[in-house]
Amino acid sequence: MRPMKSPITIASIFAAALAATPALADDFPSAISVSGEATVSAAPDLAHIDAGVATDAKTAKEASDANNAAMGKVLLALKGAGIDEKDYQTSRLSLQPQYATSSKVSETQRGIVSFRASNRVTVRIRDVTKVASVIDTLVTSGANDVGNISFEVTQASKLLDGAREQALADARRKAEIYAKAAGVTLGVPLAITEGGAPVPMFKARMAPAPMAAAPVPIATGEETLSVTVSVSWAIKKEP
Repeated sequence: MRPMKSPITIASIFAAALAATPALADDFPSAISVSGEATVSAAPDLAHIDAGVATDAKTAKEASDANNAAMGKVLLALKGAGIDEKDYQTSRLSLQPQYATSSKVSETQRGIVSFRASNRVTVRIRDVTKVASVIDTLVTSGANDVGNISFEVTQASKLLDGAREQALADARRKAEIYAKAAGVTLGVPLAITEGGAPVPMFKARMAPAPMAAAPVPIATGEETLSVTVSVSWAIKKEP
């Protein structure tokens, strides 16, 4: 049988182990984590317009044929206006039956009275000063539903480079306020992470325009681009 260790020996070993172990608080670096923000404004340099042609006829074939002919004129007009073929694309095609809507007819008795064919195209405009003229071209060539206009800044990330520096400076300013209040000083940055917020885009909706009218007034305005950065700073106690 193995002899039992005395309580004094066990206690002595435990006390020696505690003495040899550094304080846990000294093993973990302290840090201040804050976020910084900055914005920059820029004029949009690209526009998108969604336009379409809707055609009604007694039969599905008549509606489809008439719609194809109408959209063909729209596409030819876009090409004639100097829009590159790679900058306009069919976005939706549909052929739907239209039912009687008279209140005197029950739902089970409502039959097909006509068909509606529609064809939509999305146009990319690389010169935003031509947006109004492109809309006029669409309308005069037969598009009877024009809308969903959007503007964007294509070089947004490059334009944000200056804002990134400002956002980091904003983060440091905040961190120094917290450090002073806590009685510590800032060390080196431990981690820097940029937020992934999407770049905002301005969008507007236009009512259907079945015939040519006065030139469409377009205001492109400016886009406000923002960047957010999260930074963790090492800290040390004041001497």
